[in-house]
Order: sequence, then C-alpha cells, then structure tokens
Amino acid sequence: MGRVQGKVALISGGARGMGASHARRLLSEGAQVVIGDLLDDEGAALAAELGENARYVHLNVTEEADWTQAVTFTVETFGGLDVLVNNAGIASAAPIENFPIDVWTRTLEINLTGTFLGMRAAIPALSRRGGGSIVNVSSVEGLLGSAGLHAYVASKFGVRGITKSVALDVAPLGIRVNSIHPGFIETAMTKSLDVNMVEIPLRRGAKPEEVSSLVLYLASDESSYSTGAEFVIDGGLTIGIPHN
Repeated sequence: MGRVQGKVALISGGARGMGASHARRLLSEGAQVVIGDLLDDEGAALAAELGENARYVHLNVTEEADWTQAVTFTVETFGGLDVLVNNAGIASAAPIENFPIDVWTRTLEINLTGTFLGMRAAIPALSRRGGGSIVNVSSVEGLLGSAGLHAYVASKFGVRGITKSVALDVAPLGIRVNSIHPGFIETAMTKSLDVNMVEIPLRRGAKPEEVSSLVLYLASDESSYSTGAEFVIDGGLTIGIPHN
C-alpha cells in the first residue's frame, strides 16, 4: 500500500518544476492526481505520461471560476478530493523605488489571492470526504526578508499567515492546513541564479523531489496531528547568521 493510497490530490502550477515533481511523487504512492496549470500543452503531456490516474485541467489561480471548475472536475473524475497543494507562484525583483505596481499586484494575485481562492473552493469537497490536507507552498521568503523581492516576500508572508487562520477555521471539519517553506530549489525559476549567492550550510540547492517528500508527508495520514504549522526545507539557510 502506498502512503497516500486512495487519496485524490489537486495541484496548482503542476505542469512543470516543483508541481510536476509533487504530482509524480503522490502518484507513485497511490494517489490519483489532477494537475492544474495555465500551460495546457505541458500539463496535458505530463498527465498523459503519468497514466490513467492523472488528469490535467486548465487553471488560472486568480480566477474564482477556474478554481470552481477544477475542483468540480476533480470530484467528477476521481470521486472526491482529499489533498490540495497550492503550488503556483511567480517572483520578480526590483529596488523598492522602481518596483512596478503592476508586478506587485500580479504577484499578490497569483501567490496569495490564488492560494486563498484555492482553499475556499476546495474546502467543501474536502469536508465531504470527512477531512483532508491543504499544503500551501510559501518560501523561506515567508520567514525572512530578501532585498528586491518585495511583492514575493509580502505574498509568501501572507501565505504563511492565511495558513494559520484557515487552519483554525477548518480544524473542526477534520481538514489540516500547513505551509512549506523551501529555500534554494533547483528548478527553471532558479537556473539563472548562482547557488553560492546565499550561504547554505548543506552547501547545495535542493532537488524538487526533496520538497515532494515533504509534500507527501503532509498529504498523508502520517502528519495527522500537524496543522497551522510551518515546515522549513532550506538546507539550513535560515538557522543562523552566516560567518565566512
């Protein structure tokens, strides 16, 4: 038996990068998975590759109607919903005096409002299954500031906060809500960055699969007593003041 055998998961931003890794890992442990994304060709190709227990649905996380459709599609296809992974996100950097207001607004819409809309849409379906797990992907920038990443930092602190408030709301329904806080993860988003730009005690970036192991734990019943919590996966990046 897999660790999430019989569970149904919906993953936003699931067509590539960490989202695709999460989909693969949950599927390998017995889950049925719906991949939501704007990247229709990549998402459909991934679902086809993963087989009969995976499906793709078009999902713009800033659109309430898209979330309603994605949850409905998941329930109609696989019979219910047990796990929501709010993974979709973007990041842009600029000095505060030059930070474009449209970039600020767009980043918060996707990273924070998208997470809010996803939870609101999923909770009734999770409740009908007698409970479930919501995993909100924040960042180490949801714990500490980072120069230039003003919208990203604000949005990821927001994800950390709303995780706690929603966890309080839905605990009586048997639904757990936790946030994960990755550090430097080797994906397309970070391929142009030098891992040595930050001092990581473990001296490397993480593979997406390492983050997926944490998502799997939180999606499974192994984490049944964890809610409203922050799970940091950063190679030690946030544990102390660096000294050369």
